[in-house]
Amino acid sequence: MAKQLAMGIDLGTSNSCVAIVEDGVPKVIANEWGERTHASVVSFLDDGGVLVGNDAKKHIITNPRNTISSAKRLIGRYSFSEEVKKAQSIASYEIVDGPNNAVRVRVKGRDLAIPEISSMVLKEMRAIVEAHVGHAVTQAVITVPAFFNDNQRQETKNAGKIAGLDVLRIINEPTAAALAYGFGQNIHQKVVIYDLGGGTFDVSILQIGEDVFEVLSTSGDTYLGGDDFDDRVAAWMLESFTAQHKVDLRKDRHALAKLKEAAERAKIDLADNDKTRIHIPLLYTDKQGFSHDLDMTLTRAEFNKMVMDLVQRTFKVCDEALQQARMTPAEVDGVILVGGPTRLPIVRNSVRHYFQREPNIDVDPDLVVALGAAIQADALLDASTATYLLDVTPQTLRLGTVSGFTEVVIERNTSIPIDRTRTFVTARDNQEKVKIRVYQGESRKASECQMLGEFEFAGLRQAVRGEVKVEVTFEIDTDGIVNVSARDVETGQKASTAITLSGGLSDDDIAAAAARTAKAEVRQR
Repeated sequence: MAKQLAMGIDLGTSNSCVAIVEDGVPKVIANEWGERTHASVVSFLDDGGVLVGNDAKKHIITNPRNTISSAKRLIGRYSFSEEVKKAQSIASYEIVDGPNNAVRVRVKGRDLAIPEISSMVLKEMRAIVEAHVGHAVTQAVITVPAFFNDNQRQETKNAGKIAGLDVLRIINEPTAAALAYGFGQNIHQKVVIYDLGGGTFDVSILQIGEDVFEVLSTSGDTYLGGDDFDDRVAAWMLESFTAQHKVDLRKDRHALAKLKEAAERAKIDLADNDKTRIHIPLLYTDKQGFSHDLDMTLTRAEFNKMVMDLVQRTFKVCDEALQQARMTPAEVDGVILVGGPTRLPIVRNSVRHYFQREPNIDVDPDLVVALGAAIQADALLDASTATYLLDVTPQTLRLGTVSGFTEVVIERNTSIPIDRTRTFVTARDNQEKVKIRVYQGESRKASECQMLGEFEFAGLRQAVRGEVKVEVTFEIDTDGIVNVSARDVETGQKASTAITLSGGLSDDDIAAAAARTAKAEVRQR
């Protein structure tokens, strides 16, 4: 009988990657064209077909309204959030409000939930593995940024369900990278994972023992990454072109898509070269019918000046993580770089300066997260595996109190799984129900935290105020997902719920999206 198989999927903002463990060795699986990383892009074609991956990315310019990229930046967010507003201002596709302040993408007259878009990328990763092994594979570990909140983790797990996956675990990207780095090496170190991806930045500090990977602290910024570097270059090109030709291209979606693609190419080129030529033919056609090209040169020094403040933002996050771990940079044994943007000299030099040591680049920064996810997936299926992964919750879990304030239930960087129980009493005579609001964040003010949802416990015995007691248990599971249960102390009556985003997907929504995704005609090329 063939050994059970599970895959590790790095579901990235810009690119995704999938790996499995074969003959005891973690291995990234390439598609039939030999590509090991795949653009997290989905393009909806006029004839009803769907393209996913690197070929879909080519359609960002030719079909910008119906080609979705960087969906991960929107997953699990409210439509009124600053991050979504920013995305609406620069995206070539249409981002609209969904029910209960959820985010939707409007494609060819249909409003699609973000997990449905992400599920198509996950389904492509699954297809790559199945083509490699020759049989169905449904079990997976999916990675998320360490600083993702409960809503974002829930919606990532929903994307897996829509893709037909049995999601064994959601694990943090930096933790996965540490697993890949320490796999089979019997090292004993305190290491920092500096993870700068396409859309997010995380830093985690881990104590690696022989078979134990313990996260000491984690911190992050879920809206800071390579996309922001691209935006700086694109804005610089746009400003220069506007000054030269006296034309405003900010509402020209085709032109903006061309600028964004050229900016990304320029950034990648500057990782290896001191300067790069940016040439976009036929960027704009004037009223007289004359076409104008963009032709510019960007030096590494100019680029560094554009993005230096973004790089500096990463070290504020590093400061927080070190403070939480009660460490200084000098006490770190190693620094591991993760994510494509860490190839940039300005990033590597800044990391070297901050930590006063040479960063480790032995494992490919684009592949290391998927490799670690595959190691964890294999460990979850194999009871004989002796690897222990001890992760933490990245943000403080809070309870709404009176006058718009909150109180701490579970501190950030507490090891998970964890549960805490609080006892409440009725505040009014004959009160029949209690309403509990749950938040994540670091502020006492509810307005400055992310509301995860409301939980109502009804059917209480009618009595004078203060007489009826309700025990509420808050649990954070190994996926970092919050669950709440309540019990009437007197009667033993129980109720429970998973706290979910108020605009999140219901089980019926997930089933309907899964049916649509299964029917979608996905084309390889």
